[in-house]
Amino acid sequence: MPETLQLILGIIFLILVYALTRYGIAWKMQRVAKQIIDELRHKGATSPETAVTLPYAKPNYLHIGMRDYRPKVLSSMVQEGYVGRTEEGKYFLQIPDIPKEGR
Repeated sequence: MPETLQLILGIIFLILVYALTRYGIAWKMQRVAKQIIDELRHKGATSPETAVTLPYAKPNYLHIGMRDYRPKVLSSMVQEGYVGRTEEGKYFLQIPDIPKEGR
């Protein structure tokens, strides 16, 4: 096989691997966001008065094992306005009528 063809196939392979990993991470973060919404619904945290503490609100830097996306997803959900945060550090659903997709 000519070197030029090997180089082109190698670059295509790297681009494909990069795209698939980005897609996989986005899929995982979307699943985690749904889990957070379901957990807040289950606990009845739909207003600042019924807000609850979440054990994964702060990242654990000494965690060993698979990467935990929950702190990052929770932070982005607060920034986007889907989840509210009280001054005490408790969380609640700001938009309680978020549709349950895929069920």
